[in-house]
Amino acid sequence: MSLLKLRNKYHKNICKELLRIRKNSKKGNYPNNADGDSKISVRLAWEITKILTEAPIYGDISGQQAGNIFEQLTKDYLEQSFKLLQHIRPGKWKYSTNIKISEFDQYRDLASIDAFVKKNKALASTLGQDYLISPDIVISRAPISDAEFNRKKVIIHPKDFTARHTPIRASNSIKPIPILHASISCKWTLRSDRGQNTRTEALNLIRNRKGKLPHIVAVTAEPTTTRVASLALGTGDIDCVYHFALYELIEAIKILKDESQLDMLNTLVEGRRLRDISDLPFDLAI
Repeated sequence: MSLLKLRNKYHKNICKELLRIRKNSKKGNYPNNADGDSKISVRLAWEITKILTEAPIYGDISGQQAGNIFEQLTKDYLEQSFKLLQHIRPGKWKYSTNIKISEFDQYRDLASIDAFVKKNKALASTLGQDYLISPDIVISRAPISDAEFNRKKVIIHPKDFTARHTPIRASNSIKPIPILHASISCKWTLRSDRGQNTRTEALNLIRNRKGKLPHIVAVTAEPTTTRVASLALGTGDIDCVYHFALYELIEAIKILKDESQLDMLNTLVEGRRLRDISDLPFDLAI
C-alpha cells in the first residue's frame, strides 16, 4: 500500500471513529476539533471536514475519549507507514501508547529514582514526579544481537574488549532494554494549557536522558494556525509539529480567504515548524 493510500485510510478512520459534528442550538453545529466559541475555528474545521468526508457523523465524544482514539489511530498510521521505509531504516521497532519512559535505555535510571522518591514524602513534595512521564505514543528499537551485526562479515567478537557499553548491542546487557526512538504527543485540539503540557514533557525528555535524544514531536488536528503556532513556534524543545491534514487545512484557509491565518500558516511551514502527517514517517527515518 502506498503512503497516499495509508494517509487516506488514516483520514477515513478518523472520520469514522473520531470526527463528530456537535449539535448546538445556540452556537450552531460544528466539528468536534473546533472551538465552538471561535468563528474562524468553526469555519476552518467545517471546510476541512467537507474535504475529508461527504457524510460526517453527528454526535459527541468526550475529550478524554477523543484523545485516546486520536492516539491509537495515529499510532496505527505511523506503524503501517514506517514499515514502508524498512529498507532505509531497518530494525526491530515497537509502537506503544502511554508507556513510562523509564522502560527505555536512556531513562532507565528514573525508575530507581522514582522508587526512592515514593518512599520519601518530603523528597516527593520537593522534587515532584513530573520527570517520569508517559508519552502518548512511543516508538522504540530493540538492541541488536552480535549474530545480526556479523551477518555479512565478522565485525565484532564476544571476546573483544571493544563496544562494551553501547546500548544498541544486546550482548552488553543481561536483560537488553529497548531504546526510545521517538516520543509523540497527540493533541486532537490545542488550547494554551495543552500546548504547555507538551513542552514540559519535551523538556523532561531532554534533561533526564542518558544517551541519544529521541525524536520529540507533536501531532494535532487543531484547525486554527494561531493556536498551532502556540506550540510550533520556537526551538529547543519540540522537533516539529505535524498536522493531521495540512494540505486540507491549506485549502480550507484559501477557500475562506483569511489573510491572518494564511500568513501564520506560511510562517510555520516556511519556517520548518509545521509539516503534514505524511512527512512524519520519513522524518522518523532520520
